[in-house]
Amino acid sequence: MAAAVRKQSCGVFLVLSSFFGLSLGLFGGGETYRRQLIVELNPGSPLPPPDGDLLHVRAVGPNDTLHFLFCSLGAPTLLIVHTNTSSSTARVNWPKFEARNISGSLKVEPESSVLDSTAVVFTRLFEYNDVNDTANATSDLFPPYELHDFNWSRLSLSGPSAVLCGAAVTFTNGSLCLQLSVFESEGRGQSWPRLLHNANASQIRVKLEGVLPRAMQSRFMLELQAVGGAYPLSRVEVHRSIDDEFTPSIFKVAQWRSEVNTSSSGSGFLQWKPVAYRRSDPALEDATPCRHSEPRPQRSEETAALSALIMAFYSRAEPFGLNVSFGMAGQPFYNSTRFLSWTALVGVGSPPVDSFSPLVLSIMAVGLGTPMILLLVGGVCVCMQKRTAPPTLAYEPIN
Repeated sequence: MAAAVRKQSCGVFLVLSSFFGLSLGLFGGGETYRRQLIVELNPGSPLPPPDGDLLHVRAVGPNDTLHFLFCSLGAPTLLIVHTNTSSSTARVNWPKFEARNISGSLKVEPESSVLDSTAVVFTRLFEYNDVNDTANATSDLFPPYELHDFNWSRLSLSGPSAVLCGAAVTFTNGSLCLQLSVFESEGRGQSWPRLLHNANASQIRVKLEGVLPRAMQSRFMLELQAVGGAYPLSRVEVHRSIDDEFTPSIFKVAQWRSEVNTSSSGSGFLQWKPVAYRRSDPALEDATPCRHSEPRPQRSEETAALSALIMAFYSRAEPFGLNVSFGMAGQPFYNSTRFLSWTALVGVGSPPVDSFSPLVLSIMAVGLGTPMILLLVGGVCVCMQKRTAPPTLAYEPIN
């Protein structure tokens, strides 16, 4: 009897230990992969280029390097080059680079160390008059804003982050800004949509602020083109989740990827949540949904002509383009706040997976574990009571 009681007690102890061990595991974080970031503006140029800037961030790992190159010569472009050595460098032939007509003026050396590359070009901003409130961008479309024709400011640096702002001649008292952030380790953005990032990704926040719309019911749409090396970005996957803790009311994430979805391939990705915000410090009511078109092949000559970085690095490009439209039918128009912000991650390898947070997991563990523990403890008590009770005969004696 004593041995049976000890066995039951040990079982309860193991269950309790597992439960509390799970809780501690949920709240205790392990070490994350880290990279050393080295920032340089206009590398190798004796003077600032007259027509724009080139930011180079080396993200050095133990056995590889990611080169983040952000350029404002022409249409703003972010290029990520992945190499298999921690000693690779970027070389720029500035006279040829500024001429923007010769491929090979930007190289990452040794060239044999390059595993893959991905570039994203911000090409056009569309505006349309949504007179019927249908969010149909094909009707009443104004002439697009060509971003390679913008007057771009000098890059404003703050550590591994940079802000680029520009305006068109037809803009009135407004600007379009792109904020690039490169990360040394895993983390999460401080402002909505609070995207999860890792050391293999960068974040770009696009802000349209103060621009006088060309109609009272204007909506906007952003055109992006992606250029890949061995693995061009040719399709968009949409994943669903039931956890909206970090991005309230948004249960989807979109990922623009190549057909090869293995992390060993080193292929690039563009990841975003289908939401934009109508204020710089948004509340829940300031969120507005986004939609994207399917990626379509683009003419490589046109893409190279728009971006100095594409022309300089790629001898042969395979661009795909898509549009991201802001606002749905029934949503407020741009004129309501004259502000829009949209955020995306650009990186290599597998996109970060935004799983259940420790808070949600702990609530689930408590909700599921507590009844189980009470059931087991109750069963042990019943077994102990039965085993300690005096034995009874099947038939009572008759006097």
